[in-house]
Amino acid sequence: MTTEELIVTKSKCTGCEACSQICPKSAIVMKEDKEGFRYPTINEKLCINCGLCKRTCPIENMPLRYTEGKYVFGGYVKDKRIREESTSGGAFSAVVDSWCDNNYVIFGAISRGLSVEHGYITDKNELHVFRKSKYSQSSIGSAYKDAKSFLKQGRKVVFSGTPCQIAGLRSFLKKEDTNNLLTIEVICEGVPTPLYIRSMNKYFKKKYGSPISDIDYRYKDSNRWDYQVMNITYSSLHNPTCGTIKCDRWFNPFWSIWLQHLMSRPSCYECRFTNISRCADITLGDLWGVHIYCPELYGKNRGASLIVCNTDKGKQALDNARQLMFGHELAFSEALKYQGPMRKSIAYNDKRTEFMSDVIAMDFKSLNKKWAIRPTFKLLFQKYIWGNHHKMFVWNLKNKLFKW
Repeated sequence: MTTEELIVTKSKCTGCEACSQICPKSAIVMKEDKEGFRYPTINEKLCINCGLCKRTCPIENMPLRYTEGKYVFGGYVKDKRIREESTSGGAFSAVVDSWCDNNYVIFGAISRGLSVEHGYITDKNELHVFRKSKYSQSSIGSAYKDAKSFLKQGRKVVFSGTPCQIAGLRSFLKKEDTNNLLTIEVICEGVPTPLYIRSMNKYFKKKYGSPISDIDYRYKDSNRWDYQVMNITYSSLHNPTCGTIKCDRWFNPFWSIWLQHLMSRPSCYECRFTNISRCADITLGDLWGVHIYCPELYGKNRGASLIVCNTDKGKQALDNARQLMFGHELAFSEALKYQGPMRKSIAYNDKRTEFMSDVIAMDFKSLNKKWAIRPTFKLLFQKYIWGNHHKMFVWNLKNKLFKW
């Protein structure tokens, strides 16, 4: 069987790695293409033409998805430390902490320098390794196989990841008993090429004499959730002094280029998971629009989470976590207005091919000079002078003065 017969096209392959994990002969490995995205490649000498990889592919054979009976909750964790360590409102930590009572294993994406890998922990006190948005596609490694092994042992398993990774896991597990499995997906707006961050790293090595050791893409500088400050840390054995650089979202070339949809994985432009039919028990994301339709959850701009329970198991997990959170039920139709990735795929940018050629050929400064868009005065006025907290102050004052 040829590679073309086994693997879907690049415009469809999400890189979930289910095919490589299921192969009984380890004939499929994930390799980067010139754009930095990982795709399955087949060693034809090892392949036995069983077709198991194609039957396991969630794009070729989509697992059951949940559409009806959604329960939507908005809020944030009461523990201030957890909330400050989290990108949004800390809902993931609250749900997992409540669901994992004993004999549990928790899977999620872990940053290791500039790379992101899926791993697991067996102690809830280590949940901090999963916090913070990674904005990079994680390598699954042996996570699907490990999760299956733990389920066979009768252990509780929480598996978190992007929607396509959750679909990959469920396709991999097939008819495995999943009563002890809780799946949690994050709302995803596409994964960027790692080539951009690698280019940034080269720039740091040259300018500061040290590589980047850590990136917090949405650091809550002074507890400002929606300011989305990128905090970059750099240090090395030769230069042990730890340096940090903070860059506001609106002056950050990474955000400008990514939000132009210039460097996302090809399949992200035709994503099969950008609709209300979900594969996970729980869908998590930022509670965007909070200052408009539920300002009481804004919480002094320290972050708020949207929790969509797609199954009864997900709802039960949330119910157990309610004691750890402040918040309330929301109307799904209202929340959906502010969650573009749950309604449609990102729009393809016709200049993507040109940008991807430039990110390979150009140096970091030249690349940003050509492609990053500087913020307009109107945008800066809206964000720094007439921001969300100012709007809320006026709205609250109006409600107090003009009660009917």
